[in-house]
Amino acid sequence: MEARVARLESDVAHLRTDVGEIKTDLRALRERLEDKLDRLESKLEAKIDSKFAWLLSLQLATTAGLLGAMARGFGWI
Repeated sequence: MEARVARLESDVAHLRTDVGEIKTDLRALRERLEDKLDRLESKLEAKIDSKFAWLLSLQLATTAGLLGAMARGFGWI
């Protein structure tokens, strides 16, 4: 019985070591992933900011063209 308990204690010690290593690896992986996501977010925000003015002007031009066509069609101008 003592040998079996000693073996179980040894196995539990190995499991604790393995779990500790897994936690360390996961922390490192989480940090790398957070860094990558932060960089990706920065790039995406820069692209959105640069395209926003272009998209807004395109929408205004389309709206102006549609209103002009409607005014011409209804005989307002």
